[in-house]
Amino acid sequence: MRTIAICLVTTSLVLVTATLASPSWATDVDATSAIDAVTVYPDGATVTRVIAIDLASGDSTLVVKDFPLSLDPSSLRVEGEAGAKLTIGTIDARPPRAMAPVNLTELDKRIEALKDQRADLQGEIDAATARRKFAERFAEASPAGLGEKGEARPITEWRAAFTAVAEEVAAADTAIRDAARKQREVDRQIAQLESDRSAKPPSKLEVRIDVASAAATKATLRVTYAVRNARWLPLYDARLDTGGKDRKPQLELVRRAEVTQSTGEDWSNVTLGVSTVRIARGGSAPELGSLVAQYPQVPKPMALGAASDLARPAPVSRQMQAPAFAAKVAEAVEPRERADEQQAIAEIGDFQATFRIPGRVSLGAAEGAKSLRIASTSVPADLAVRAAPVQDPTAFLEASFRQTDDTTLLPGKVAIYRDGIFVGRGKLSASVKDDIVRLGFGADDKVKIERAVIKRNEGSAGLLVTTSKTDERAFKTTVRNGHDFPIHVTIEDQLPVSEVEDIVVEMLPATTPPTAKDIRDKRGVLEWSFDAKPGEVKDINFAWRVRWPKDKTMVIVPSG
Repeated sequence: MRTIAICLVTTSLVLVTATLASPSWATDVDATSAIDAVTVYPDGATVTRVIAIDLASGDSTLVVKDFPLSLDPSSLRVEGEAGAKLTIGTIDARPPRAMAPVNLTELDKRIEALKDQRADLQGEIDAATARRKFAERFAEASPAGLGEKGEARPITEWRAAFTAVAEEVAAADTAIRDAARKQREVDRQIAQLESDRSAKPPSKLEVRIDVASAAATKATLRVTYAVRNARWLPLYDARLDTGGKDRKPQLELVRRAEVTQSTGEDWSNVTLGVSTVRIARGGSAPELGSLVAQYPQVPKPMALGAASDLARPAPVSRQMQAPAFAAKVAEAVEPRERADEQQAIAEIGDFQATFRIPGRVSLGAAEGAKSLRIASTSVPADLAVRAAPVQDPTAFLEASFRQTDDTTLLPGKVAIYRDGIFVGRGKLSASVKDDIVRLGFGADDKVKIERAVIKRNEGSAGLLVTTSKTDERAFKTTVRNGHDFPIHVTIEDQLPVSEVEDIVVEMLPATTPPTAKDIRDKRGVLEWSFDAKPGEVKDINFAWRVRWPKDKTMVIVPSG
């Protein structure tokens, strides 16, 4: 059995523009690479390319010219394996020099021939233009109606003269148009050849890898690098089966990854994974400086008429001079490309989560977003109805389930399906194992909710003398369960809250005791939860009073 020697590279020396002189005894070997694996992050990607090559004994420099210009040169890493001892040395990344076309003489000849053809066409245009002008001058100088002695000519001669002039002008115009069209086509061909003749800017990056092999062998190298112009977003499909008398509700949650990339290279038939790691944040928390509390500095007045003072730029503190000041100016002028990415993705979980897409995937550089299925899980769901009739009397069906996977559910958009029918879109909040996840599945038309105003009274309070004003209100919410099975119902309503001492709010005894207060940490938001039997009708009473000084005006408005 042949021993395979594996060499892992830990070299961190990567040169971008500076020239690194290889040993004079190293031989340049042209090589090609192919993308084998990609891991996409919320703000970038790492790409692994494979180079398979036959190496001669001794030192060689592999020259690979198919890497993208968008890669981060400092992220280049190489590892490899071979049938003999293999040592990997320096990694050098540089844009290849623009190269002139090899068939320059042939291109020059074709351009010269086209220019001659264009000159011939211009001659045809000039000749036809002269013919046209001559015919026009002839018509002006020789009136068709008079003979040599001024006598009138026959009408037939008039018509013959008119026809001759018209035919000559028409023939000249036709020749001019035809030659001009041919000239435009010649100009396009010349422009294309001139473009082919000029040196083209590089569209790929050249990577040079120094290797030393103890013997002639077949080697496989894997080159990994980072690119920025790629990202993924979590998406979900939530498919609810509401069940029946003999079947409990079930919820299927399908995880998807929406991947986009504009790295300048096509990912064809690659192993693809997505990870929650955010590579653009760096490895450490930011270091904070000191905050200084001080009185503002009053600027010194300028002398009137001092033009030099008016033209002088504002003084810059020592802390803002030189490169630090330039950096601040750049921050104010240049747009922040990452801000848009940070809004949609959150990094949660113990450390990271990585999802590997089964099989192989292809995604072109200009193909747009591609949605890929990651995994799916089916869990029992608890159904409930939630409504806030103070704003909308509609009863909305909710399904809740316990997150049992070790993998964190990332926040993202959800496509909602109820009994196989698409009912809308929602949002999924971040959740870890053992969290209760709730999703809305649209209106439940079999649960009817009505909210009526029973009392609204604005008046005064005080035994003998009016000392305050009051606003007293009472409501009744009626819930009717039209299902043939019991369902859990939650009704929300609002009790005003006071932020000043002399405005007093009290909930009146006629109120049905709420099951929870200040839900979702929102002051004054109350909740009544109960199980409604099939066909059951239930009333919820809610009453409150607000009292404030008579000499002031009170309004009830939504919180900021």
